[in-house]
Amino acid sequence: MHMAQDETTLRFETLAIHAGQDPDPATGAVIVPIYQTSTFAQEEVGKHKGFEYGRTDNPTRSALQTALAALEQADWGLCYASGLAATQNTWYLLNPGDHLILSDDAYGGTYRLAARVASRYGITFSMVDLTDLDAVAGAIQPNTRMIWVETPTNPYLKIVDIAGIREVIGDRSIWLVVDNTFASPYLQQPLTLGADLVLHSTTKYLGGHSDVIGGAVLGNDPEIYETLKFHQNAAGAVPGPFDCWLVLRGIKTLSVRMREHSANGMAIAAMLREHPAVEQVFYPGLPDHPGHLVARRQMPRGFGGMVSFTVQGGYEAARTVVSRTRLFTLAESLGGVESLIEHPGQMTHASLAGSGFEIAPNLIRLSVGIEHVDDLMDDLREALSAVVPASVPGN
Repeated sequence: MHMAQDETTLRFETLAIHAGQDPDPATGAVIVPIYQTSTFAQEEVGKHKGFEYGRTDNPTRSALQTALAALEQADWGLCYASGLAATQNTWYLLNPGDHLILSDDAYGGTYRLAARVASRYGITFSMVDLTDLDAVAGAIQPNTRMIWVETPTNPYLKIVDIAGIREVIGDRSIWLVVDNTFASPYLQQPLTLGADLVLHSTTKYLGGHSDVIGGAVLGNDPEIYETLKFHQNAAGAVPGPFDCWLVLRGIKTLSVRMREHSANGMAIAAMLREHPAVEQVFYPGLPDHPGHLVARRQMPRGFGGMVSFTVQGGYEAARTVVSRTRLFTLAESLGGVESLIEHPGQMTHASLAGSGFEIAPNLIRLSVGIEHVDDLMDDLREALSAVVPASVPGN
């Protein structure tokens, strides 16, 4: 199969396997090769076959960028050494004196980048509950140039109405950027909802196997592309060809994995909601989630594998639970085939301390993998049994 065919007629699952991934013309290799080289031979000065130097471009990276763009219905894609490198490169669109709006429960690394790096260069930011469109409108300043959306958010899994934010922006010169890491392009395609750019930590669901670090930015605007492409090369935070190859391998099974992640996530969220040791469950697939209706519209294929919940008994209870699971590994990150459990306040979001938005000390975040769901639920029940309130019959 050759992707010279009209990609608009192809469905997501097919694009994930074929977009940008034609058989190698030199050898016929079905899988894109790992072009493990730092430089490329030139026929004469200024004449080459599209590649000069590995920081500037690499055929394996180009294949991945083409594939990811197809999955997000974008015209172009750029890949980076990590999700935060992609974030930093996107913020190169901003100038000293510009204002940035972040979600009030932004990923800890994003907050740290804003508070301790971007702020040193004259970029100011506000943290706003982006589910409240009136609050978003009120937070926009004359110098606001970018609104940075996570949906679902990390770690409270709030749902932000992307199209609604676009309406609030109106005709103002403000970029709308959506971090789509939690949903993946299989569940949500922000560019079709009005976003200017979509960002991923390819470390997570796109890679899918907890064996690679990477990031990506996708979009349609050719001027933004030229700016970001310049900075990708000039700042140099690019992924190696093997890293790109691992993500290419991962996206081939993305649709299959996301269906299983979503099914397991829904089942575990429903189980946790009925458990006597659990105070509250945060999962957009639950009908009583405040953003459920928006999520159904934005994420028509499912609600993902991320589940957060609070336990009775405060920090010590949460610490006990995360240390007792056997199948849920206590670790940072998410989106792999294996299940992970963590304490956001002390782990992924520790950098939010002092930000004015504190993570609840009894909050636990799950990255629900694709193991058998009954085994996962048994594992959680066993861990939670240590903190079941004494008032519950039988305890």
